[in-house]
Parts: sequence; structure tokens; C-alpha cells
Amino acid sequence: MRALLAACVLAMPGMAPAGDFFTLKGHGGPIMDIAVSPTGQIATASFDNSVGVWDGKTPRWLEGHRAAVNAVRFMGGFAVSAGDDFALELWDLATGDETRLEGHRGKVMALDVAPDGTIASASWDGTVGLWKDGAPRFLEGHAQGVNDVVFRADGQTLYSASADGTIRIWDVAEGAETQLLLRHGFGVNEMILTESWLAYGAVDGVTRVIDPVTGDKIADFSLDRRPILAMAVSPDESRIAVGDGEGFIMVIDTTTWKIERDFRATARGPVWALAFSPDGENIHAGGLDDVMYSWPIETMDQHGQMTTGARTFLEDPATLPNGERQFKRKCSVCHTLTPSSARRAGPTLYNLFGRRAGTVEDYRYSPILTGSDIIWDEDSIDALFDEGPDHYIPGSNMPMQRIVKRTDRDDLVAYLKKATKPEGGN
Repeated sequence: MRALLAACVLAMPGMAPAGDFFTLKGHGGPIMDIAVSPTGQIATASFDNSVGVWDGKTPRWLEGHRAAVNAVRFMGGFAVSAGDDFALELWDLATGDETRLEGHRGKVMALDVAPDGTIASASWDGTVGLWKDGAPRFLEGHAQGVNDVVFRADGQTLYSASADGTIRIWDVAEGAETQLLLRHGFGVNEMILTESWLAYGAVDGVTRVIDPVTGDKIADFSLDRRPILAMAVSPDESRIAVGDGEGFIMVIDTTTWKIERDFRATARGPVWALAFSPDGENIHAGGLDDVMYSWPIETMDQHGQMTTGARTFLEDPATLPNGERQFKRKCSVCHTLTPSSARRAGPTLYNLFGRRAGTVEDYRYSPILTGSDIIWDEDSIDALFDEGPDHYIPGSNMPMQRIVKRTDRDDLVAYLKKATKPEGGN
């Protein structure tokens, strides 16, 4: 790992067009995070368990995570990603080699990288991880899951934000908490830090700006939409972009502390990921779509919205038969009904009935399903959603969810028996 971190000064090729609307397509699930290198290269983290590194419109896929990828950052000639599998992956972008970093006991939700290559990770296990040159250190102090971490410019001080409503400051060298900067009534999801101010977004839908040393208020912004799910700052720190759970991107002018734009980026659903282009002209964004969108800030309203959920929610769910509605809500983001798994977070359900679990060739399964003796039929599918995947197949990649009503499970099974049948099958 020392050799990998020492090489972080390598330059990256640029790719992103400036000042134009564009999209990047290829993922099989929602976009959870976006990183941009100083030269404009883009990395996207997705619910489909992969990271895309984009040189033009053709991605290179970094595949090593065993569950959804929540965060990605560039480190010179390397990238680091983290996800629902409790792990970080360090990627050599020249060779494709990966180093898996393990130690967290919960989902890893956010990352930041210090100038010396130290990686900080925020985990729902309630700790902050510090990774450099050997065994990680885990900083304890939050009472609930940690949602975000950010270094000061010198890399010697780290800020962490948590669902417990606090922002804490840490001395990186000592691994010790130095200050409880803020205690808030709602969980804090996102932070942006500069030398002169800290902006944070909370579950209550308010973006607040405070002094990063004293915690004194500088400005508050609320348009009554909750929660705040994504934040980004332009390279010159003149703008903050804020994404919320109702699909809007709010742009704040930090020179006047006024809202400059408020753009409905999605027809429905959240904005989960935001990043600025290196010149600050474009905002890149991700949501429920498997597509990354990039809007020129000056002409955002002249371009289309995300089609968010068009694949999944093209019809009004209320008009669908109950079995199909259960499939749309519980299964369709992760699974296709076609012969190909199509880079989704789960394997295709095509020809599901009578198939042994863990046998689709174009999908990378968790070890627990390799050699499984489960055969998918009416009884096993019913049990899967009755008990929940975390109980029926402990250790699998499937998210924790149940369908409580027996009639809903029966309707889903009936729909799947018809929808997953191969063409011409009986």
C-alpha cells in the first residue's frame, strides 16, 4: 500500500467537455457519488457495485466491491472507493490493480483524501477510519452512523458529520477528538469545508453555513425540501450546489450568500450525487437513473431533467397490477427480466424458476451463494421476502427488505412466474 500511496502525484488525462449539456451512460443502477480530477476526468460510483472511470463516453469499469458503491475519490493516478460491503478499494488506474482495505463493521458512506495520501472513511458503524501505510485507525466518539468526512486543506485536521446530529473535529496525527463543533437536532448528511466557512446539509432540509472554528452562524438556506443528500463546491469556492430528496439542485452564491438558482433536476426521486467540472461551469449529478447528467449552470433550465426512474416507474405505480407493482418497488432497480444482467446490482431474473441460486454466468455473486443449494421456486421466493434476505441468506448482497403481507408475496410470485419465463417457454 505504501508504494501505491506514494505514487498519488501522477497526472490524469482530461475528458469532460466544458459548458455543454451531456450525459454518461453505462451503469446498471443509480449513481451514488461522482468525483472529478483536476483535469476533468470523471469517476462515478453506482448501486450496480461498480465504479466507472470515464475517458470520453467510454468507461473503464472498476469491479471489486461486493455491494453498492457509495463513494469515490481520485488520488492522482489512483482512485479509492467505498461501499455497502464495509470495505474500501484502492485502484491503480494505470494497471487496474486493486487493494482491498477492510476493517469497518458497517456501510462506508463517504471518503476524503488528505494531501499526504491519508484516506478518511465515514461508516455507519459509528467510526471514522484513517488509512495510510499499514493497519487502519478507527476514531470513536459518534453515537450513531457517520455520514461524511472532510479534511482541512493541510490534512492535519479532520471534520466528521453524523446521524447523531454532531460535527466533530479530530487531530489526525493523534487520532483524537479536539472539539465538538456542533450539536444539531437533526442528523447531518453532508459537509463542504473551506478555510473560511463550513456548509452542512441536514435531514431537516436546511443548508447551514458556519464558522469552521467557532461554529458561529454565517447563513441558512431552506426551501422546505428534505433531506439534503448531496453537496459540492466549485473549484473557486464561489458556488455551492445542494441536492435534496425531492429532486432539486439549489445553487448558492457564496460571495453574496444568496440562492442563485433552484433547478428541478429530476421528475421524481432524489439527487444523490453532485460535483462541479474543474472550470466550475457545469454541475454533474446523479440520482435514481443509471445515467450521470451534466448541466451548464448558466443554462440549466434550457436542458432536460433526469428521466429518473423512467425505466422503473414509466407507468404510474397505482395503475399497475399488484404483482407488477411489487416487482417495480422491490426488485426492478437491481434486476432485469432479460437474458443479460445488464450491469445491475443483482443477477437477471430471466428463467428464474427452477434455477439454482448463484449460477447466472454474467453476475459476480457474494461467496455465500457460490455452491448454494437453494432452488428458486414459489416457496423459496416467498420465504425470501417473508423472512427478508438478511435472514434467509445471511451474508448475501441483497438489501434488507421484506414484503409483510402474504397476498403481496403471492401476487409478486405470480407476476415473476409469467415475467421471467423465456420466450416460447411453457
